[in-house]
Amino acid sequence: MSEEGSGRDPGPDRIRSIAVHREDVANALEATLRSDREVVLRTTPPFSGRMRARLHALDAGGNGNDGGDPGSADGSDAPGPLHIDPRDLVPDVPPYPEPDETASEHPDADLEARRERHAEAVEAWRERVRERVGSTVEIEVDDETRTVDVVALG
Repeated sequence: MSEEGSGRDPGPDRIRSIAVHREDVANALEATLRSDREVVLRTTPPFSGRMRARLHALDAGGNGNDGGDPGSADGSDAPGPLHIDPRDLVPDVPPYPEPDETASEHPDADLEARRERHAEAVEAWRERVRERVGSTVEIEVDDETRTVDVVALG
């Protein structure tokens, strides 16, 4: 039975490409690496061949079901949102600059100079991440891994 005739919303298996903003990828990756939060890029139904994935923080304190699983909270067969880990969008994630590492590179600098150098190191890291957003990503759809194109914006 075709999905169009089934009365169901088309699922994420229709997705051929995902557009992500480079800045969203850097923000999600930084938040994931620097905190206990899980930050993803998320697409929401209705799904189409080309989707835009946007920054989304998963509810760490909730019941664990923010719609990431197939089916909706109301028990219908409508597909839930699709979550993409930002680490899957950046091949060879560069190590995040730690303040102690930055300080050890400039041991004679005063506190304000160390802060400035660390901010510069973080911005250089973010730029490397933005440049490294990949051209494809693997997504899980109905227990099957599919490769879709990534269109990096910005």
